[in-house]
Amino acid sequence: MMRYSGFASLAASPLLMVGLSTPAAAQPAERDGQPLMSAVRVADGPVVDGEVLNDPVYADAMLATGFVQSRPFEGEPASERTEVRIVYTADTLYFGVVCFTADVGTIIAADSRRDSDLTETDSFRLILDTYHDGLNGFVFGTNPAGLEYDGQLTNEGQGSGGGTGRPGGSQQQRGSGGGFNLNWDGAWQVVTQITDVGWTAEIAIPFRTLRYPSSDDQTWGMNFQRNIRVRNEQAYWSPLPRQFNLNRISLAGELQGLTVPRQRNLQFMPYALSESLHRSANSSNLTTGEIGADLKYSVTPSLTLDLTYNTDFAQVEVDDQQINLDRFNLFFPEKRPFFLENAGLFSVGQQGAVDIFFSRRIGLGADGGQIPILGGGRLSGKIGRNTNVGFLSMQQDSVGATGTPQQNFTVARVRQDLGNRSNFGAIVVNRQATGELAGEDDFNRTYAVDGRWGVGQSGTITGFAADTETPGLASGDTHAYALSGQHESSWSRVGLGYTEVAPNFNPEVGFLAREGYRRMNASVFTTFRPDDLLGLHEIRPHVFHNTFFDFDTGRHETQFTHIDNHLEWRNGYEIHTGMNITREGVFEAFEIFPGVVVPPGSYDHAEMQIAGNTNLGAPISAQLNSFVGGLFGGDRISIQPSVTVRVGETFNTSFEWSYNDLRLPGGDFTTNLARLRASYSFTTRMFFQALVQYNDRADLWSSNLRFGLLSDANTGLFVVYNDIQGIGSGVPTGAGRTLTLKYSYLFDLLR
Repeated sequence: MMRYSGFASLAASPLLMVGLSTPAAAQPAERDGQPLMSAVRVADGPVVDGEVLNDPVYADAMLATGFVQSRPFEGEPASERTEVRIVYTADTLYFGVVCFTADVGTIIAADSRRDSDLTETDSFRLILDTYHDGLNGFVFGTNPAGLEYDGQLTNEGQGSGGGTGRPGGSQQQRGSGGGFNLNWDGAWQVVTQITDVGWTAEIAIPFRTLRYPSSDDQTWGMNFQRNIRVRNEQAYWSPLPRQFNLNRISLAGELQGLTVPRQRNLQFMPYALSESLHRSANSSNLTTGEIGADLKYSVTPSLTLDLTYNTDFAQVEVDDQQINLDRFNLFFPEKRPFFLENAGLFSVGQQGAVDIFFSRRIGLGADGGQIPILGGGRLSGKIGRNTNVGFLSMQQDSVGATGTPQQNFTVARVRQDLGNRSNFGAIVVNRQATGELAGEDDFNRTYAVDGRWGVGQSGTITGFAADTETPGLASGDTHAYALSGQHESSWSRVGLGYTEVAPNFNPEVGFLAREGYRRMNASVFTTFRPDDLLGLHEIRPHVFHNTFFDFDTGRHETQFTHIDNHLEWRNGYEIHTGMNITREGVFEAFEIFPGVVVPPGSYDHAEMQIAGNTNLGAPISAQLNSFVGGLFGGDRISIQPSVTVRVGETFNTSFEWSYNDLRLPGGDFTTNLARLRASYSFTTRMFFQALVQYNDRADLWSSNLRFGLLSDANTGLFVVYNDIQGIGSGVPTGAGRTLTLKYSYLFDLLR
């Protein structure tokens, strides 16, 4: 929610008239260079309306200010003053934020959709390490448009398996991943105002939204980040070296002296759903109705029980289409809300490569079709201050048409925090067929241990080891493990890693991009910030090397060397120029395109890569990624442009196109994948979103239209229309149209 007010009301503020030199201006203390702050308990909380300077509730609150830049000028005071005040009541924690801006015409509020990117807009973020373990926390953020942004942090945002990702790579679709879960949605409130002196935000976080120890007096880790987009500036309350971001919670300041209540949290969320389905193939129509419910109960302030019956995810956005030009599995991230809370706790392995537990295996068939989930439960949180526990059990219905029996999926997880960004844990994942159709030995089990060890403040060693048990599969060579190390400084990041996946390693409730390999990887990333060179902000040369060997024969399967340099200007423009040197060892022929076969052999190639973008915070921005070079004995040209248009903070649209032109010995072909997104936010809680995709490889047109009117996080009225036309191979659901109406409501029974 956003409100605008004039200068007159602020000028009358007694706090402003005396330069905030009141008891509210008391400054936080410091310890080892990290600021310390106390919150003031009040009988009645403020009205959450964005009025911070004029609200007497904050009169006695301590004042957090003195933000320090991380970029563009590391260690320098922030170019604009930021003030944060904190008060709390018996049930809610309040933050009053004032972001002073000398020229309010430069304020950028690029988006108001929940969880939208905050890096391309003026924004404010805070992180709370409620267990003060230096590893895990909750992130909340907003921008001048009142956007609601929240997520869960695990392991300071890093996964457990180690290894360094491909430079410039990113998760293809938003979902849970690594150590930061952006799709976690908590119950909280924010209201902002834009005024003649800047913009303000008032944030109210109920204690029941958080998890924390049972002790009466609490000390939490805490940090604040402010983005000033017109200057590409990032500044922090507890200063951070430029190689880190807000996730580096081990360097956060402290919020002291909280006397918090013992949580009494019992939430009941029923839903009702009506769905009308039309199949184009046989012109059939079907209308169905469903009811179900979720229940959330706080067993302790740090341990939560979630129960679900007839679980449904009709409101979730569909997956982005992908085109596979290789012989390995594509990764699609989890988006379903029930599986996203505390997802980081259950994350073991290397996301997108070796996932020990992959929740998309539950309720989705091998062909991508939905399988009903009858119900289940999850117990997750902490026992004591340092022991993380998680238990998940879900029952999936049978599929009579294919003879697939009911399945029970069970995951048990424990992780012990050891201090200095370190932990050690174990996980067991079990799939067990149940019911009349189940065979006697129809199960699969995965066992794993993992750890993370902090070496000072600059080094990290991570690793995991796992084994699987599958009746009927040959014994031996059922293991997988990985070990990696990384060292970061203000100008460099160096990483080394080794991964081994045996050919009979079979995590059926996990994800493997490829099977039976040994992998070695190394990377060197450097960053230089010239004082005055053509307006450049950063120069980032780097080298990445990745080699996969066949587990049994030791032959090269893939060898990839990436040499690149990123140029980033202070105005937000970027250019990336790189070269990729590849060797692909194809041991078995595969069909890369209908009628085009890549025969066995060794293929050595080089390709040039050019990428870049304009200022992504501007109303109109563009990006381009392109490759020209060899592939599987032939040539490839790949062009991936995109354009984004924003109108204020309410309308946002983007068009992306991926074009590939391949000339191979086995034949020539082209692929096109086009994606149009559009969204309009009537308010921060009422929206319309559209996603239209065309994939000529699958001869598929698909449309996903969603209207949402939220009453709370993930609850409210949803109207969803899906249209799939022109079905080709690899699209299992059949052409047709679906209209879904779903309503859910959150009953807070102990509020």
